[in-house]
Amino acid sequence: MRITIFGSGYVGLVTGACFANVGNQVICVDIDQSKVDALSKGEIPLYELGLEDIIKNCLAEGSLKFTTDAAMAVEHGDMIFIAVGTPPEEDGSADMQYVLTVANTIGEHMEGSKVVVNKSTVPVGTADKVGEALQQALAKRGARHKFNVASNPEFLKEGAAIADFTRPDRIVVGTDSNRVEEMMQELYAPYNRQRDKLIFMDVRSAELTKYAANSLLATKISFINEIANIADLLGADIEQVRVGIGSDPRIGYSFIYPGCGFGGSCFPKDLRAMEATAINVGYQPTLLAAVSSVNDHQKSQLFKKVAGYFHGQLEGKTVALWGLAFKPGTDDMREAPSRELMEALWQRGVKIQAFDPHAMEATQEIYGVRDDLLLCGTKEAALQGADALVICTEWKPFWSPDFSQIKEALRHPVIFDGRNLYDPQRLAGQGIQYFGMGRKNSVATTCPQPQRKATAE
Repeated sequence: MRITIFGSGYVGLVTGACFANVGNQVICVDIDQSKVDALSKGEIPLYELGLEDIIKNCLAEGSLKFTTDAAMAVEHGDMIFIAVGTPPEEDGSADMQYVLTVANTIGEHMEGSKVVVNKSTVPVGTADKVGEALQQALAKRGARHKFNVASNPEFLKEGAAIADFTRPDRIVVGTDSNRVEEMMQELYAPYNRQRDKLIFMDVRSAELTKYAANSLLATKISFINEIANIADLLGADIEQVRVGIGSDPRIGYSFIYPGCGFGGSCFPKDLRAMEATAINVGYQPTLLAAVSSVNDHQKSQLFKKVAGYFHGQLEGKTVALWGLAFKPGTDDMREAPSRELMEALWQRGVKIQAFDPHAMEATQEIYGVRDDLLLCGTKEAALQGADALVICTEWKPFWSPDFSQIKEALRHPVIFDGRNLYDPQRLAGQGIQYFGMGRKNSVATTCPQPQRKATAE
């Protein structure tokens, strides 16, 4: 099948690569010539496991191309996917200018019948607006061509996007056209062999499904984080509570791992957009607002624990920070909890020595060169001379470190763990103070005296 994708960001690249990898002829469009030139050489602007290899293979085989030539790309595609960004407006609603610009561009160049598919995460009613933009562009040319506008929301997790695309739980398509259904069945057939994963519904329901899914997952995270904060104050262990509630099949274990808050490009943005959508139709989304509020509060918890431990005496301290990306498997720093922590510590005169396997360059791009930020080449280097270790991202290299080495390197043998990676009892046996999220050791209530390592007389 001949596929065109407008947008070569995260969603566009993963979608284009996966479609091209099974034999479709795919063209990805971007307005940035330098980006197109780099992508045409197999140089991708983000980290996603397995993506670069697929793109290089497809480029070599000729099944994937990148271009700035919109007219050529529109002519090429039987199905044209819109996969451009929908950044939040000040009120949280999705900014639709890029989606509608693409729709107008398609209308300016299309000849013959086309199927236009919204892959971007968009508010309910976007398909109608895309259709109107297409019709207006055609009318301006005096052209009359048939088209369909469908919704095919993505459900990709950063760090596991290739697996999510190739082995999906479900494939949601919003359409009222039998022709579109048939084309979608053909397009997704390589990823639909084990069982029928295609779910067809009306367009508005498909648009709402994406927002609803992300809002529910965010709700589960904020719920367990709030319970973790309560556990801290009650002297309960959230990890035991998590097992206790997760064993109920009505609840399950997915997305009930407490931490220092969620970030990234999806959950925060989609929550705000869902809130704005509800308000625009006269409904006050009390629960959704609370989910966002809890997450905002959660991102400050690590700082509060560090400040509590040192009794507010942070000036001149150095903190080792393991993990910068909002989650493992990506270099994405958008709304990462590490950013709020670092910025709060800097305001109190703290120097950061940070390590992340993939997000160092992104961090440098955001903050530039600073005297109070040292990006280290290894996790061990980040420890040297630091007063404490803080963990923000659960990268696998952090799961089983050498605790004796950590204790030796730190001025104070203390770890603040925003992802509950370690067993508090094990660390106590190593002579290391440990403060997780909801692990019966709330700094706010106990405020222990900082422990200094014993030194020989």
